[in-house]
Amino acid sequence: MDGGISRTGWLAAAALVALLAAVLLVMGRPPICPCGTVSLWHGTVQSNQNSQQISDWYSFSHIIHGFIFYGVLRWLMPLRPLWVPLAIAIGIEGAWEIAENSPMIIDRYREVTMAFGYSGDSVLNSVSDTLFMVAGFLAASRMRWWATAVLALAFELFTLWAIRDNLTLNILMLVSPVEAVKQWQAGG
Repeated sequence: MDGGISRTGWLAAAALVALLAAVLLVMGRPPICPCGTVSLWHGTVQSNQNSQQISDWYSFSHIIHGFIFYGVLRWLMPLRPLWVPLAIAIGIEGAWEIAENSPMIIDRYREVTMAFGYSGDSVLNSVSDTLFMVAGFLAASRMRWWATAVLALAFELFTLWAIRDNLTLNILMLVSPVEAVKQWQAGG
């Protein structure tokens, strides 16, 4: 089991999250939902507030990102202090959030996934997604590997049942879309 995160680690993590927010603002992403409200949870996938609020159905996927990053990075660097792989994980997650909010990826989501009206994330949502990843990373650092795997599978099955989408389908549809899956996700 890993030790805690040092003050240096927390400062590095905070600086990376602040850098992510700054880059997204420079890219023109809205700080909060353009609707003008801030909510802790937004549970309607096909709406203009999805990926705009603090948490939504895709928050589960970001927790799983943390599980995966912890497992891979601790395997690659088992002797480094925990904050080092955490900083790398935040960098990877931040890079994804920046890419995900680029016109190319936004258009790709609209074209091949169930995110028909997707317009990108608010900065609040992207930062929250990153913090959910951090929560998953830190949880994985305290759990046995098999408990982490069971929890990840439970999250995947729960969101598949609840919204017909999850991390696995999101990756599949982004990389190699399957029309039958798209139709099933749309309720057909």
